[in-house]
Amino acid sequence: MDIQNTIQILREELNQHNYNYYVLDEPIISDYEFDLKLKQLQELEDQYPEYYDENSPTQRVGGAITKNFQTVAHQHRMYSLDNSYSKEELMDWEKRIQKVLGDVPLEYTCELKYDGASISITYENGILKRALTRGDGFQGDDVTNNIKTIKSIPLKLKGDFPDKFDVRGEIILPFAGFEKMNQELIEIGETPYSNPRNTASGSLKLQDSAEVAKRPLDCLLYFLVGNNLPFNSQFEGLETARKWGFKAPKEAKLAKSLEQVFEFIDYWDMHRHNLPYETDGVVVKVNSFHYQDELGFTAKSPRWAIAYKFKSEQVSTKLNTISYQVGRTGAITPVANLEPVQLAGTIVKRASLHNADQIEKLDIRIGDTVFVEKGGEIIPKIIAVDLSKRVENSKPIIYITHCPECQSLLVRNEGEANHYCPNFYGCPPQIIGRIQHYISRKAMDIEGLGGETVALLFNNGLVRNYADLYDLTVEQILPLERMAQKSAENLIKGVEDSKNIPFESVLFALGIRFVGETVAKKLAKHYKNIDALSQASLIDLILVEEIGERIAQSVIEFFSNEENKIIIGKLKSYGVQFEIIEKVNPNATNKLAGKIFVVSGVFERFSRDDLKKAIEDNGGKVGSSISAKTHYVVAGDNMGPAKLEKANKLNIPIISEVEFMALLG
Repeated sequence: MDIQNTIQILREELNQHNYNYYVLDEPIISDYEFDLKLKQLQELEDQYPEYYDENSPTQRVGGAITKNFQTVAHQHRMYSLDNSYSKEELMDWEKRIQKVLGDVPLEYTCELKYDGASISITYENGILKRALTRGDGFQGDDVTNNIKTIKSIPLKLKGDFPDKFDVRGEIILPFAGFEKMNQELIEIGETPYSNPRNTASGSLKLQDSAEVAKRPLDCLLYFLVGNNLPFNSQFEGLETARKWGFKAPKEAKLAKSLEQVFEFIDYWDMHRHNLPYETDGVVVKVNSFHYQDELGFTAKSPRWAIAYKFKSEQVSTKLNTISYQVGRTGAITPVANLEPVQLAGTIVKRASLHNADQIEKLDIRIGDTVFVEKGGEIIPKIIAVDLSKRVENSKPIIYITHCPECQSLLVRNEGEANHYCPNFYGCPPQIIGRIQHYISRKAMDIEGLGGETVALLFNNGLVRNYADLYDLTVEQILPLERMAQKSAENLIKGVEDSKNIPFESVLFALGIRFVGETVAKKLAKHYKNIDALSQASLIDLILVEEIGERIAQSVIEFFSNEENKIIIGKLKSYGVQFEIIEKVNPNATNKLAGKIFVVSGVFERFSRDDLKKAIEDNGGKVGSSISAKTHYVVAGDNMGPAKLEKANKLNIPIISEVEFMALLG
């Protein structure tokens, strides 16, 4: 008997049965027969370890232990989606698309928006190589061992596929599996899980993959990304993915018009509760990949896709008290403490009241019965008061005048909705909040240090600002609650490793008001280092692309503060990165300096990204749209008609990729 051949045949049979059961939902053998075949394969693999295969069906039971999940950069960024809440907003979205593409016939792919945890899985030569969580979109955690336990995810593909590509999917927990897990917890007297989405997301970060294997997780594919994909549209991509072995939900539909999109939305708004898993809306995508390329991306989202969110579920409950929270910027947020109530799959006990104006607008009072909904199905908010149930002699709420933490007199700046505590450097929640922001994932990403530990360090007098983190020692940390030798060492190592975080992330980490992640990147790219930025005038800052007066003023105020100067000086002395480290391309030139290019169409010699990189490497700038400032349009096949019309109207030269190469010599 050829043992290797027998093992291979068993693996192929079991993979096909897995596909039949978990993807097609059409099993052709019983669970008992499947288990017998799996047991036979396991015995042969144990007996002949030389034929080990990391992608064998026997490996789906898990067992690998991951203590620390490695952070890995996405080869292709994972964007978030813009949301819409009405058909009018979808019509406005289509108008924005037509403004770029011109009056061209459009098709849309409509897909249900699943409420789970996004995942990106890389396949090489048809083999699952790596799985990353979304993270911040630029990088995510490597959860490959855990993902391999999910039986609807193919370990090995079927058919004819590209050498390398990524699939994007949503890891979800079907209602039946979620209820079964909760029933088992209740029977042993444990607290049940709050909702399927959070449970699915938390499962991906369990350290023991054998525990993940016990959970009935599923993966629903919604996108493929890579070079030289063998299809030209989103809908065709979903159909092809099914042939390769992926579970791409068949509810997806091709719409020939926005009216057909509305029909899809109306149908699923009525029937979504019949689905076996959570969905909170519909994702609408321009079907053609060529048009997707033409439309491109904003800083956060693709212009060619949008999510339509179903109307939020509402419940009524009693408002017991109002408490006030202090944020890291000093902003005061009133919070409604509610009689616990079930809402969209979770128990809601608190809801944000936003600010004093909102309290006054709602005329909300202690003891009122209020209507609560989840804004965008995520954050609970109070939308109205049931005045018919208001108790007699109730009194309007008087907003607090002093900080609930440090008793400083609150201020409210003209034109702003929030009250602020001005005690920026003395109010504990502000200090703790700034340090928590500094260590966060999108900022310094300090491993081994969480928000609770920051509060512990502050309350024990070990840190007063984020620069103090670099003075910490293992000996100082060990006496703290729940702190062992290894965790103390990991914390110190995480702080030390943060010295390698790039300047744009450091700038975001500083917590300058109004300087978010995208603005920090713009400023870092423009000024190159902290010294140049700190010395910039108001006018200089306003002249930077996308920097308005409010941001510029905030930057000036931050660098004018003496305590901030001292903290930055300390961070410099510890070796934190305060300048951009340029990656030098040996073939770079300044031949295109001062020139602005717009790229449109499909190219033979370059991918669009390669073409844009070539422009920037040679001193040019890539524009997102054609204007009077554009010097050249580099056009490939199927250039967008709206761009062609505008370029001709403005007499802007339209060159081919061959002519572009000639410009570079």
